[in-house]
Amino acid sequence: MSATVDSKSHSDDPEVAAQVENVYDLDEKAKAADYKADAVEAENAEHNMGVLEAVRAYPMASFWAFVMSFTIIMESYDVFLIGNFVALPAFTQKYGVLNPATGLYVIETKWQSALQVSGQLGALIGVFLAGPLTSRIGYRYATLTGLMLLNIFIFAFYFANSLPVIFVAQLLEGMPWGIFIANAPAYCSEIVPIKLRAPATQMLQMFWAIGSIIVGAVTYRYNTLDSPSAYKIPIALQWMFPTPLMILIFCAPESPWWLVRKGRLEEAAHSVERLGRRSRLNAGETVAMMRRVVELEKSTKEPNHVELFKGTDLYRTLIVCGVYLAQNLTGNLIANQAVYFFEQAGVTTNTAFALGLITSALQMIFVMLSWILTTYFGRRTIYLWGSGFNTILLIALGIAGSVGKSNASSLAQASLGLIISVLFTLGPAPASWVIIGETSSIRLRPLTTGMGRASYYIVEIPCIFLGSYMLNPTGGNLGGKCGYVWGATGFLCLVTAYFFLPEMKGRSYREIDILFNRKVPARKWTQTEIDVQDDE
Repeated sequence: MSATVDSKSHSDDPEVAAQVENVYDLDEKAKAADYKADAVEAENAEHNMGVLEAVRAYPMASFWAFVMSFTIIMESYDVFLIGNFVALPAFTQKYGVLNPATGLYVIETKWQSALQVSGQLGALIGVFLAGPLTSRIGYRYATLTGLMLLNIFIFAFYFANSLPVIFVAQLLEGMPWGIFIANAPAYCSEIVPIKLRAPATQMLQMFWAIGSIIVGAVTYRYNTLDSPSAYKIPIALQWMFPTPLMILIFCAPESPWWLVRKGRLEEAAHSVERLGRRSRLNAGETVAMMRRVVELEKSTKEPNHVELFKGTDLYRTLIVCGVYLAQNLTGNLIANQAVYFFEQAGVTTNTAFALGLITSALQMIFVMLSWILTTYFGRRTIYLWGSGFNTILLIALGIAGSVGKSNASSLAQASLGLIISVLFTLGPAPASWVIIGETSSIRLRPLTTGMGRASYYIVEIPCIFLGSYMLNPTGGNLGGKCGYVWGATGFLCLVTAYFFLPEMKGRSYREIDILFNRKVPARKWTQTEIDVQDDE
């Protein structure tokens, strides 16, 4: 206290004032040095962890990533449900028109496309709401808001009795999906250490496959019923998910990165302790590492969408958007419309549903295999090789569809459709989620993932119309020849990724920020060393 009074009494003396200022500066520099030393220590500890060691150190982080990823199952379930409904006899008899050529009822092309687009239109609205909402109230409360809304909107779908009402119900359900799909990859990538970012974010693709498995099993079980129960029961089963997830998400810790961005450092340290074992980590050092990155990205402005299109953030936004939209241009739509595709390839309805179920089960298995591949071989490597094989198979599908109608041709098209749908979940699809979670800056992450998913829906909507037209017998009736179209777009995505997609395997968020700020070319990231003391 006396020192303070003394310094005030001599504040008019320039020499004394300068000495006091120097002491203050030295004290601040000492604090900054301690804080940076802790940050370096935490980052080195993450780099030195093996995968199994990371799981042991952060067991609850893996669990909460699993819980957040589970929210994706609801969009997957409904997307595949609508895709299967257009091939479900009871649904087509209720809402379809008679096709004189076959004597069977079919959903008109315009409504088939509209129903598959409706949820995506709602999700497009949802992802734009998700960014500002999450930036303001956090991942937990934004996700809880979406789950509560979804519980309500399912009623509209269940009691709908016409195609226009189903369209509106799906649009409403899509809005919470947009929140889930924007938040899940960002949250999962933020709560786990470097070595677990790949499997944590790739769980999203696994739950997408699980959603399709549940739909496949349910519609396979009920597709032979000649009553509204064939589609009412699968709709009602959507209520299985939101309430249990609300309870779990309420109990989940908030992302410590989000808390650090908000300056709530004590809460961030507590969140880190809940995510890992206290005996294996130092929460203070981990928060210091987060503070270092947040300071590196510091801005006086509140995060906004305009920033996504300025400076190096523009490049990062384009990568996220490009990877997202490429999912619709490299075979994903064949996977989403698998049952309908198999029907148009010439197999029976029951066999088509069985093949759809087999496809979904194989997708889940291949996603788990991709955890190993992406963790050890990198994101860029798996993405490029997977996209390359996918393009070749799509062209082969087009050739199989061009040789004339025969039993052999139908089997070849069905087999290639299955292989494309499955291999898509081994390479490009799961690698995409890791890239999406890692690429954006910490400060703009909720906005970037939302914008990226928006690009997905913007491209998916016209692609759904195109895909439905190409497959529908009342439209283009191309069957397997659609492989030529998707093969061409897939090749363009492959070339673009080769030149602009960097390898972020094993990089901390500080290193990723620095590499982007230094404008290192994508193909040279693996050759570039970043010193642990560097901040720019």
